[in-house]
Order: sequence, then structure tokens, then C-alpha cells
Amino acid sequence: MLDNVDTDTIIRIERLASVSRDLLGPYAMEALRLRPDGSEADCVLNLPAFRNAPILLAGRNFGCGSSREGAVWALAASGVRCVIAQSFGDIFHANCFQNGMLPIVLPPATMAVLADDAACGTPLTVDLQTCQITLPGGDRLPFTVNALKRTSLLEGLDDLSLTLRKRDAIAQWQARDRLARPWIWNPVALD
Repeated sequence: MLDNVDTDTIIRIERLASVSRDLLGPYAMEALRLRPDGSEADCVLNLPAFRNAPILLAGRNFGCGSSREGAVWALAASGVRCVIAQSFGDIFHANCFQNGMLPIVLPPATMAVLADDAACGTPLTVDLQTCQITLPGGDRLPFTVNALKRTSLLEGLDDLSLTLRKRDAIAQWQARDRLARPWIWNPVALD
């Protein structure tokens, strides 16, 4: 629930230069989880109930700092599928969607309820189909997410896949444009 956790804290730059994307998991959040000698620090992420948790609760401005896509890669490789925070760094937020991770923004009071309920280690459930978070006691909290980004996550679509869903409309536009502006489609070689 820390504020201003930047991408350097999420994954150190030297890890991105020496470790493949799918093996970054053990290095996610190591600045918080490990002491300089490599032993485990007193960090909630090291507790058995939260080790390898698929949902990460965070404070304000999570993922701020450099536009390091590797921060999302590292969290994903550690098993995180959803980050719930009061706010996100803009680029980190976009990188989450580009890499199949759900970022959810909730107000401080709701985050406090989630943190209190999760403190005992009982898991929360995030349902992207219904856009609801189910608390350990069964209460449900709604959240919002951009409809196109929601569809992309649910269907495993990237930007190119979304574009290709409109293949017929693109072909029709190209056919019309070829007639209207043939010089663009059939350039004449200059001597």
C-alpha cells in the first residue's frame, strides 16, 4: 500500500539487461523484498499468505517514473495478474493493458477496505466479466474499466488483433480510396 512505487522499485534496470522477460518474476519488487545481502526483508510480499499472490494492492501513483515496460513483465512473471491502486503512472497503466494485466483504480476509502480485508491473507477475487471485486466476506465492490480494453483483456487481443477485427471495413475503405486517389496506390517510378 505504498505511494509512489516507481518502475525502478518494481524492477531494477540491470535485471532487464541480463534476465529474459519470462524469468523476471523473482526480481519483481526486490528493492522492497530483499536486503542488500539477498536475505528477505520485513516486507508484506514475503509473508506466506501473499507470496505469489495474483492481485497486488498498492497506494497512489503506482508504476510512476520511467516508461519501463519491464516493470509489468516482472510483475506478470511473478504471478501478478491485477494491480489495484488509488492511481497509476500513465505509461505503466497503458503498459498493463498492452501486456494482459488489469490495472484497477479505486478511491482511497475503498482501498482501505480492501487492505483491511486482505490483511488476514484471505484472497480477494477480481471478476473482469462482471467488473466486481469480491471481498473475503462475500461483499462485492464494482470497478470500471474502459470497454475496449476490457474486451481486449477478456479475449486476449492486442492492438493489431483489434484492428484486424475490422478487416472487411478496412478493405472496403481501401477499395474506395484506390478509386478516389489512385496515385497513392499506384505510385509512378521517377526517373
